Amino acid sequence: MGADRSYAYGAAAGLLGDLLLGDPRRGHPVAAFGRVAAAVEGVLWRDHRGWGTLHTVVCAGGAVALGAAAARAVRPSPAASAALTAAAVWSVVGGTSLAREARTIGRALERGDVEAARARLPHLCGRDPQSLDADGIARAVVESVAENTSDAVVGALVWGAVAGVPGLLGFRAVNTLDAMVGHTSPRHRRYGWASARLDDVAGWPGARLTAVLAAVAGPDPRGALRAWRADARKHPSPNAGPVEASFAGALGVRLGGTLSYGGRVEHRPVLGGDTGRAVRVADIDRAARLSRRVGLLALGTTVAARLIVSSVKSPKGRGK
Repeated sequence: MGADRSYAYGAAAGLLGDLLLGDPRRGHPVAAFGRVAAAVEGVLWRDHRGWGTLHTVVCAGGAVALGAAAARAVRPSPAASAALTAAAVWSVVGGTSLAREARTIGRALERGDVEAARARLPHLCGRDPQSLDADGIARAVVESVAENTSDAVVGALVWGAVAGVPGLLGFRAVNTLDAMVGHTSPRHRRYGWASARLDDVAGWPGARLTAVLAAVAGPDPRGALRAWRADARKHPSPNAGPVEASFAGALGVRLGGTLSYGGRVEHRPVLGGDTGRAVRVADIDRAARLSRRVGLLALGTTVAARLIVSSVKSPKGRGK
């Protein structure tokens, strides 16, 4: 149980660091990983799935190996193990920065400054901001908050509970690779296939937990569960669907519809449409608050699950 307690203390300290400080201002490890991944792509790129798979193995495998080596080095010291876990959680979790960006856009919309909101939107998501009016920007922000609550907070905590520091770093590496190459641009349609598929697999448990916790923490639990059950499978993403549908139902709004990425227009199904209303600017702050509650519940849930599993596996250690 000693290692599991160290993980619990470290994970709590790391999430507290994110709540109080947000992302590291300089030398962010995720940005450093992105630069390494881009350099690897520059060497390996071929318009072929096999070379893209090698890129994914090298980059994600390297992050996992680094985490495993660091965890092994500090294993004799519970304090050092907790400190390493705290640093890893703070580095890979981005809930506070997510809420900060969302609220910055929300304040611009409240002032009626749509141009400022459009200029800020690319910091949060990949939509084409010039094609969006104020209501479209607000909807894009709420959808991004929902999806990134899973990608930037809950998913990392799930894999941290499963595999410790290697799980934290590995999940964040996979998620970053998907953002970099896992899309359907001509350059990455084949090369990014492995990263996109691995991200779908890695994100599956965190997305479902996020949807459950959004229902638990939201103002309308029944609405969240109803929208999840009715609409999640309509979404083209197997993981964004449950999360966005649950947020839509919990907040009583409609998400989805027509959107544009990189000049490509998509017509996505509406989520929460049975009872939801159009997104308003005030819903940005509501979504950010729900995201915060979901993150805190995810910490408690994943840490408790790790401690329970450990106690079941080692019953003799309960009294020590």
